[in-house]
Amino acid sequence: MKHIRDRRYLFMEYLEKYREWLENPYFDEDTKAELREIAGDDSEIKERFYKDLEFGTAGLRGIIGAGTNRLNIYTVRKATQGLANYIMKRNGQDRGVAIAYDSRRMSPEFADEAALCLAANGIKAYVFETLRPTPELSYAVRALGCIAGVNITASHNPPEYNGYKVYWEDGAQITPPHDKGIMDEVKAVTDYNTVKTMGLADAKAAGMYEVIGAQVDDGYIAELKKQVIHQDAIDEMGSELKIVYSPLHGTGNIPARRILKELGFKNVYIVKEQELPDGEFPTVSYPNPEAEEAFTLGLKLAREVDADLVLATDPDADRLGVYVKDAKSGEYKVLTGNMSGCLLADYELGQRKAAEGLPEDGYLIKTIVTSNMADAIAKGYGVGLIEVLTGFKYIGQQILGFETTGKGKYLFGFEESYGCLIGTHARDKDAIVATMALCEAAAYYKTKGMTLWDAMVDMYERYGYYKDSIQSITLKGIEGLQKIQEILETLRKNPPMEVGGYRVLKARDYEADIIKDITTGEVTPTGLPASNVLYYDLTDDAWLCVRPSGTEPKVKFYYGIKGTSLEDADEKSRMLGEEVLSMINTML
Repeated sequence: MKHIRDRRYLFMEYLEKYREWLENPYFDEDTKAELREIAGDDSEIKERFYKDLEFGTAGLRGIIGAGTNRLNIYTVRKATQGLANYIMKRNGQDRGVAIAYDSRRMSPEFADEAALCLAANGIKAYVFETLRPTPELSYAVRALGCIAGVNITASHNPPEYNGYKVYWEDGAQITPPHDKGIMDEVKAVTDYNTVKTMGLADAKAAGMYEVIGAQVDDGYIAELKKQVIHQDAIDEMGSELKIVYSPLHGTGNIPARRILKELGFKNVYIVKEQELPDGEFPTVSYPNPEAEEAFTLGLKLAREVDADLVLATDPDADRLGVYVKDAKSGEYKVLTGNMSGCLLADYELGQRKAAEGLPEDGYLIKTIVTSNMADAIAKGYGVGLIEVLTGFKYIGQQILGFETTGKGKYLFGFEESYGCLIGTHARDKDAIVATMALCEAAAYYKTKGMTLWDAMVDMYERYGYYKDSIQSITLKGIEGLQKIQEILETLRKNPPMEVGGYRVLKARDYEADIIKDITTGEVTPTGLPASNVLYYDLTDDAWLCVRPSGTEPKVKFYYGIKGTSLEDADEKSRMLGEEVLSMINTML
């Protein structure tokens, strides 16, 4: 009830806050001019000021613009002041903070605002000279011995968005207890006038603002090269394999091309229209490698040059989208994140086993919404499987656990949304290492007379024809958030007993930390941190999971089935998808 009262109180205050931003000399004239343009538009004023842009477990993400519920230099400074306060309470101020940014609107400006706030608080900022991929920021935090990292990116969101992600000393995005600690410190900053900042020249003169670049780049690339298993296959096929690559106007262009060139891939064709950084993302409606339209230009080029595979990284280069050529039909087949993740998992585990054997305490790690095929792969290679909450930071947390306890070896980790990590140089998803590894795998299979699609089908034959899909419903604004909560509560009160002809075997409620066996009534804990997620284990190795997005105004319905052939899997997935949509519609 208190939460509801607080929200109502804030709701009534939005006009007051709007007037304060217009009248307070702290806010600059450009900000005030933008706010004067919306004078009289009550709904727009409300959207911008009814709450503070929430600093959540993934940091900040929001629409760029003036207001407390928007991303701007003031909300970035406020978040950074909270981070600085937390760092000082942990006595980490002498270690500094690494800062990277992508190609989005205002990214360099926000990076500097964060750096200058840290500098004014006596915390050194190491700022990349130009845009860099997310995994390199993750690497830099540990390589430079920093206490934390800040990355200015909104990943694959539309151009009007930007974001602010915080990393801790292990190179992973913040997890308990640091996430709550930082969130509390950010919330405690209520007066913008108390937020510290300083001039760029003064910060540099004081040695509190250091530009970084080539040295970190070289270290990062060297770490990637350590993950190569079959340089012999690259040497043999590097001149024959044809690769089309698009950075989707983002950060992947230079590092992806560099690693492929240095390893010996001779035929890398760049999608010219998408090569250069551009925060407007002019060739796509939004720069998401999961979206079919992101590959329109890449596939056109692929057909012109007869490419073996087509790759696209998202703007911050932590996720990799993939199409591969089916030599039999001549068609380019899309690989979902589950498919490419499983293909890489099978390649990495299989080839490492053949080359050097796998450790007895080795683990494959996946998130709860990732394909059950991962379970089958882990079982096939006799390695452990760990399931974590959605968000790659939880995979990073497991790696840290292995290191601190000395128990367990990280072999591979991935999630369904095109994110994986090979090696432990980073603690976030790494599309640059994934690009390298997929091209290596393509070269290796080519030495065997196989394409990546052949390898995918071979894997299905060994493990089963798993197919996983997702339905998302976007519900924007205040009312949308309420509706998303209503959907989750409806399912909590009335959990389904059957979905699309599949019986529910177990119902998991990660917020309540319970797994209920529907047959026996037995209740056991999930063993994972509290999260607003519902999951249903279904008969025949099928499943359904419902969770609100942590970064977008969406509620997501994930589901998976196991078929007996590609056609059977497609049909079963289609039918279950229709049932899920029907279920959603009854709740809207």
